[in-house]
Amino acid sequence: MSIKTNLAIGTFSAVLAVIAGLGFTPSIRAQNPEMQEKVAAVKAAMAANKQALAQYTWVEQDTISIKGEQKKQEHFQVVLGPDGKPQKTSLDAPPQESGREGRLKKHIIEKKTEEYKDYADQIKALIQKYVPPEKDLIQQAQQQGNLMIGPEGEDLKLTISNYLKSGDNMTMIVDKTEMGLKSLSISTYLNDQSDSVNVTVQFSRIPGGPNHVSSETINGVSKQLTIAVQNSNYQHQ
Repeated sequence: MSIKTNLAIGTFSAVLAVIAGLGFTPSIRAQNPEMQEKVAAVKAAMAANKQALAQYTWVEQDTISIKGEQKKQEHFQVVLGPDGKPQKTSLDAPPQESGREGRLKKHIIEKKTEEYKDYADQIKALIQKYVPPEKDLIQQAQQQGNLMIGPEGEDLKLTISNYLKSGDNMTMIVDKTEMGLKSLSISTYLNDQSDSVNVTVQFSRIPGGPNHVSSETINGVSKQLTIAVQNSNYQHQ
């Protein structure tokens, strides 16, 4: 592992150790000078972790279901690009055709796929703006009084309202022992609040490396569409 990676991971752990040691009791708004300092530390820690994660590649599995029935499963090789956004390469072989029957079957599948593909793509694009949380949006929430910090059992809880859209909500749970993000929950929507989207994210740590999203469940409530994401096989580049 490079010196750069070790420094990034060390920064992340050190910052969260400071936050964990504060011993918060009630949830408080992060607007006073002390809280502003801690929010700045959180943002720096997340940026360092993201920088370390950019040195890895991994496999992502997406499973799309409607009303509990699986419609599609895809596999990708993923790496973070220069802009910090995931760049995906499909690992799936193209479907096989066998004469007229094969073409007819493909046409039927494609027709059914069109019924949910656009909606699924919209949800994916929306959630990429939330996961991982962006430091500038955290700063904006803090300045507007929309960020609260408090305990969650032995963990720490950061709650942000109006993070990306008016009326949305994000809750981050930080594990004091591992000094990293433990889980993330998001309540948001597409074009209006009647088209709600709920997300739960679980994090794990690469041995000797940064935190990463291990699993993610995205629910498009109005169409009963679920996208289950599993990430695995992290390899240092």
